[in-house]
Amino acid sequence: MKTNDDVRCQILSKVRKIVVKIGTGVLTTESGYVDKRQIQGLAEQVVELKKMGYDVVVVSSGAIGSGMGELGIEKRPGTLPELQAVAAIGQSKLISTYDDSFKLHGYHAAQILLTREDFEDRQRYLNTCNTIHTLFQLNAIPVVNENDTISVDEIKFGDNDALSALVTNLLNAELLIILSSVDGLYDKFPTGKSKTSVLSIVDNVSDEIRQLAFDFKTKRGIGGMQTKLEAASVVTNAGEAMIIANGRADGVLRKIVKGECIGTLFLPKQEKLASRKRWIGYTIKPKGKVSVDEGAMHALTEQGKSLLASGIVSVEGTFHKGDTVSVCGRENGVIIARGLTNYSSAEIEKIKGCSTSYIAKVLGYKLYDEVIHRDNMVILY
Repeated sequence: MKTNDDVRCQILSKVRKIVVKIGTGVLTTESGYVDKRQIQGLAEQVVELKKMGYDVVVVSSGAIGSGMGELGIEKRPGTLPELQAVAAIGQSKLISTYDDSFKLHGYHAAQILLTREDFEDRQRYLNTCNTIHTLFQLNAIPVVNENDTISVDEIKFGDNDALSALVTNLLNAELLIILSSVDGLYDKFPTGKSKTSVLSIVDNVSDEIRQLAFDFKTKRGIGGMQTKLEAASVVTNAGEAMIIANGRADGVLRKIVKGECIGTLFLPKQEKLASRKRWIGYTIKPKGKVSVDEGAMHALTEQGKSLLASGIVSVEGTFHKGDTVSVCGRENGVIIARGLTNYSSAEIEKIKGCSTSYIAKVLGYKLYDEVIHRDNMVILY
């Protein structure tokens, strides 16, 4: 029987590309300023990984936290213009510190600021991937962050845990390491009265595991354990591994790649998703959804079939041919799949419940037999 150490070593032996996400609480001091010593220490470990043959991307939080420290602001701003202004001040300080730290070892920090649109647009998505892979061949470490000065939606609702998962899928990186202010995923809420322990390995981000998402958010960060578990779900469902560990632990990255039992390891699903299916299933925001009957659910999840009009019972939202839509079960509303639709919401409203042979009679034309072809669909449930 394999031990936890055996499992870690087996997973890590397959890793060639690593995404390291560093949280605001790891990068800033109690007063909110950028902790230069901390960044220097992590930069040194990242360079060590590079010299060991790994391709490494850093996804760094801290722009807003850094700006708050520079301006002497104690509480995270509440309005969008304030957030954007603080981020603009903090990002320059942050990337400058990274660049100075990498230069000590003969490398450069390559700043990459991304928005949701960069992931949604297929051409920009591929261009970003090509740029990062080119940087791997140079003496440069890609440092990725949200473009907080213009990214309205991500400042209000997003976080860098989600961004790091998207970058991991973008690059087909075998490992995402999230460095946080906690040691990993605890089996219960840590208090002075009860003894807690960090789960060494999680084989599935189940509902039971999600209930362990205790809130440890800092004043300057917006993420929490819930967003980290969402990132773990995205990464592991795509077939890659993820580790949550304490970013202030001595030599944390060195210990992880050596296979030491540090932090919580989330095991990947056995089947790796192709790059295009990662983009469809976990990157593009759905424009609407269709609900299906039990027969269609079974055909999709158990038989690997395409979605036909006959199995659709309802449509929500306004979308067009080629948009991404969610496919939900009629009874429980759980999202079971996402895919690129061959018909618009208005067309599906007319043909829902119809057999394929009747589509042309109802619409006056038939573009496809399938509403969503299996090749353009990802099963999530």
